[in-house]
Amino acid sequence: MPYIHELPHWPGLRWDSTRLVERLTAVRHRQGRLVGRMEGLGFSLRGEATLENLTQEILKSSEIEGEILDRQQVRSSIARRLGMDIGGLTAADRHVEGVVETMLDATERYAEPLTEERLFGWHAAMFPAGRTGMARIKVGAWRDDTSGPMQVVSGPIGRERVHYEAPRASRLPEEMTSFLEWFNGAAAIDPVLKAAMAHLWFVTIHPFDDGNGRIARTIADMALARSEQTAQRFYSMSAQIRQERDEYYDILEHTQKAELSITPWMDWFLGCLDRAFDRAEHTLADVFKKARFWERHAGAVLNERQRAMLSRLLNDFEGKLTTSKWALIEKCSQDTALRDIDDLVARDILRKEAAGGRSTSYSLVER
Repeated sequence: MPYIHELPHWPGLRWDSTRLVERLTAVRHRQGRLVGRMEGLGFSLRGEATLENLTQEILKSSEIEGEILDRQQVRSSIARRLGMDIGGLTAADRHVEGVVETMLDATERYAEPLTEERLFGWHAAMFPAGRTGMARIKVGAWRDDTSGPMQVVSGPIGRERVHYEAPRASRLPEEMTSFLEWFNGAAAIDPVLKAAMAHLWFVTIHPFDDGNGRIARTIADMALARSEQTAQRFYSMSAQIRQERDEYYDILEHTQKAELSITPWMDWFLGCLDRAFDRAEHTLADVFKKARFWERHAGAVLNERQRAMLSRLLNDFEGKLTTSKWALIEKCSQDTALRDIDDLVARDILRKEAAGGRSTSYSLVER
């Protein structure tokens, strides 16, 4: 069976609205309630929720492609660009800064047209060294076919399985012109369905040497921001896709090898978005938990090391907190770290875990 971009009426994608109407109505209702709920929060809580969800969006979109970014670098880069004071900011490398810049450009400037120049800028920001791994790639430009057709493959060398083959490079200018005109136009389509279709259409064209999946998800986030008319992000679609990665790749492969009717893909996207709203409830609970913690200790006089480490502990700190880890992270002596910790224990902010001796560790006091 040919790929959908080889069919005579491509890109005339279509779907059965009657099969989607019930799910779309439910998703749009939940989306509206979530946005309304977030708008009712105070400025600082909205900012914290946006920071957490943007962090998840960037981390998980990269994880889907097998790339692990440093959480603290991503979070700190977002906070700096949003002008948020979170304490203990971590310097971010060029790659992380570029990925963050791309996502914020898409979501902060969601109402502005998506252009070829803008896409090239995103791609160049995502690959500042002009490489993916050890391989050099074309950056800030459409791919070419000098290394053969663009294929999505898996498996060991010599036994690769081809999941998908993209359009020839010679078709890219025309293909991307059609896509961008549609995306920027006032098509009579629900904005959430437009996000689903944009994701599929872009990743089917596959116009870059690398980063196509991440940019497709970024475009979907931009379309979802348009559907909500707000740059603030209160859920992470990529975090949910990461949890359902196998199903995500399966439905993409099936759709790209099927007919121009994409009802199953649209239905899956709506379902995934609905489940992303479920995750948002947990994120919001974490935001409230952090807010209550800082409210309880609003009068506490903390030094910069203490404030930074408490912020880390509230944001998915990995492993157990020890004096050695404190000293390493905060770049201070073991004696200084112990004094910082003992002070927080005395004020009932930290507690010493049961195990003692050289393995002594500490955790937050929760109420």
